[in-house]
Amino acid sequence: MKQGNGPGLAEEDLAERTDILVIGGGIAGLTAGLHAARAGKSTKILVGAALGGNLLSIENVEGLPDYPDGVAGFELCPTIQMEAAGAGAGFAMVEADGIARDGGLWRVSTAEGGIEAGAVILASGTSFRRLGVEGEERLFGRGVSQCASCDAPLLRGKKVVVVGGGDSALQETLSLIGVVSHFTILTDGDALTAQQGFVDRVTGHGSVDVKTGVAVEKILGESVVEGIRYRDADGVAEIEADGVFVFIGMTPNAAFLDGVIEPDADGKIPVDEAMRTGLPGLFAAGTLRANAACRAAESADDGRVAAESAVRYLAGEKT
Repeated sequence: MKQGNGPGLAEEDLAERTDILVIGGGIAGLTAGLHAARAGKSTKILVGAALGGNLLSIENVEGLPDYPDGVAGFELCPTIQMEAAGAGAGFAMVEADGIARDGGLWRVSTAEGGIEAGAVILASGTSFRRLGVEGEERLFGRGVSQCASCDAPLLRGKKVVVVGGGDSALQETLSLIGVVSHFTILTDGDALTAQQGFVDRVTGHGSVDVKTGVAVEKILGESVVEGIRYRDADGVAEIEADGVFVFIGMTPNAAFLDGVIEPDADGKIPVDEAMRTGLPGLFAAGTLRANAACRAAESADDGRVAAESAVRYLAGEKT
């Protein structure tokens, strides 16, 4: 791995110093901040523009031991934030725009100034990819969406298309069941790749069609979505639709790490079992790390492990 110089931060540019700085306000970052603060370390969490990250769009987050029946993402993250704040963690609604190693410390730059930390936990997560086809950008917010739980009520009794076959696509599709009149799932793979429980619940519903081996070519409509054009083994076809939800994978939020650490082929950060990146005092957790399963329970556990490793690092332990 490589260690770049990153942004230059003069002493007077430093807004504050902290033992552990967490970059990211999703479940991995909030859980990391909670455990770091509970361990008695001064802790700062940069949550970005919105607390909760991608979980805000998930109506029912499953697999967490404290919530056997699931919990809405917009309820879960504020709960963890309050626990972290109660343990002493501080928060800032800013994003990191650079990071540099300076002696034995890390310096992170933000729009509000720099922060110096003994250890940094990278938990900035990922963002939903776009299709990049004609009509998508123009009609985004006019029927094209990446938040089913947000926009499903606007499409009550109408027809929608969900593009994607993974966990995110099917979790969001579950928000549409019982709201829209009919939905079609389009995936470029040979089969849906989501957890089998999601697949069974979605495909067992009478108002869904699944089409595999599909390449979307265009989203139709002038001022609002009217349908979608796709190509499959049988040629080109169109589906009438009032809404199109796009869930085709994620892009790491890692631009601020350019030149500091070498990502893998997917742009994610390789770590060991202790969430260590290979650079002293730098850890990664959640969907930003390589080989993450992109599930809330795993991301939360990542955050806990990263915090425990950061605490041990600050104590001078080698493992």
